[in-house]
Amino acid sequence: QVQLVESGGGLVQPGGSLRLSCVASGSISSIAPMEWYRQAPGKQREWVASIFSTGITSYAGSVKGRFTISRDNAKKTVYLQMSSLKVEDTAVYYCKQITYWGQGTQVTVSS
Repeated sequence: QVQLVESGGGLVQPGGSLRLSCVASGSISSIAPMEWYRQAPGKQREWVASIFSTGITSYAGSVKGRFTISRDNAKKTVYLQMSSLKVEDTAVYYCKQITYWGQGTQVTVSS
């Protein structure tokens, strides 16, 4: 069993920054990638970024150059640093590993 708990969401103005955290506990895999997804109101959940055990990262085109995913294996934590936020980044952000999901954290970008 794996538990994932996200935090760090909130309200931010366009152009601002936020850092999301996802703390994992339980039988977490040290090999499987950690991923961030998001779901905006009325839209399907979409993949945002992945980080592999090798440290290799991958991003959706809509966030590339603005978001950075990283992980601290000792703390069993994955981060999503979000910069130059846009109104269209508003969504609930979820952490995922394999088939395990967190409960999500709300990010609202609004002036």
